Amino acid sequence: MNSQFIIFFAVFFTVYSSVNYYIGLRGWQALGKFLPAGYGAAYWFIFLLLAVSYIAGRFGQNLLPAVVSNSLIVAGSYWLAAMHLFFFIFITIDLVGLFGRKLGWLTGDMERFRVGTGLIAVILVVCLIIYGVWNARNPRLVHYEINIAKPAGSLEKLRVVMISDIHLGRIVNNGRLMNLIEMVNAQEPDLVLLPGDIIDENIDPFVEQRMADSLLMLKPKYGTFAVFGNHEYIGGHSEEAFSHLQSAGVKVLRDSYLIVEDSFYIVGRDDRTRERFQGQRRQELSAVMDGLDLSLPVILLDHQPYDLAESQEQGVDLQLSGHTHLGQLFPFNFITKRMFEIDWGYLRKGDLHVIVSCGFGTWGPPIRLGNTPEAVSIVINFIN
Repeated sequence: MNSQFIIFFAVFFTVYSSVNYYIGLRGWQALGKFLPAGYGAAYWFIFLLLAVSYIAGRFGQNLLPAVVSNSLIVAGSYWLAAMHLFFFIFITIDLVGLFGRKLGWLTGDMERFRVGTGLIAVILVVCLIIYGVWNARNPRLVHYEINIAKPAGSLEKLRVVMISDIHLGRIVNNGRLMNLIEMVNAQEPDLVLLPGDIIDENIDPFVEQRMADSLLMLKPKYGTFAVFGNHEYIGGHSEEAFSHLQSAGVKVLRDSYLIVEDSFYIVGRDDRTRERFQGQRRQELSAVMDGLDLSLPVILLDHQPYDLAESQEQGVDLQLSGHTHLGQLFPFNFITKRMFEIDWGYLRKGDLHVIVSCGFGTWGPPIRLGNTPEAVSIVINFIN
């Protein structure tokens, strides 16, 4: 274990513990007076169990019974969302209280202020969690229509459905996958494209729930194509995922391309995370596209929407990406907006069209706040 790894985890656990202690203390200030005498130990035990549940479940997957580790991970996933919300709400309340006292416009019993605002915070977080869970489970269909000024054989139009960041696993289970497949098939697409993070880090639920059989129910005219995202590599199951997806009728492109119906190309870039987890750097886009006929339309799948200028320079007509989740939880959307040239929606760069999806599933907390999960319907018109 190298020193950087030790330092990272030391900092992480220090920050994580401090944030949880602060939330636990503020929660006790809000709820402690309403609990029967002697229940303080029970409060702190339950709070500690919630705070460590996600970490304990993840690190204990190979030691604990599956039902225990899975329950801890699910409970911990919800707590991560609650922790995020509690921290921002409590810190806002405490800053208002601090400056209110300093400026003299907040007077009176500060204990009553802490209790009252603490109760409001608890109610607000519960409501936001309920809404966020509902929101995450009710995806919408987003529509785009673009024109590509190239002939595509006899094709004048192509109906594409893109679904990024499905994160199939414990949270996005086979039932939700079946709902997605019904949504996709209802569009009668010519093409289904999956730009990464199809399977979450643990591949076991995908296998156990026979999700490959469900994916076989997708019925696009010209097939289903995919690339890997960072989570296929983070989970350490990239080769197994490749095999399962291929058996599900999903053609996974890894720094390669295919020509479809002698009319257009689909280019798939391997994810940039591969270098970190497998020590193999992905190829340059120029090498991936070597030998490709640029007189035909080129659709590029690249999980992370970086290096858009490179795609433009190489003659890509349409790039489809995901990865950002649009922050998933407000206010992280402000971070993704700074990280990427486009973190959601449509962008035109010269002859290059870029569409970035905020994704269908969730990672970590199974909620979405400030954005709505989606599948993306795209009509491509080919203009001679």
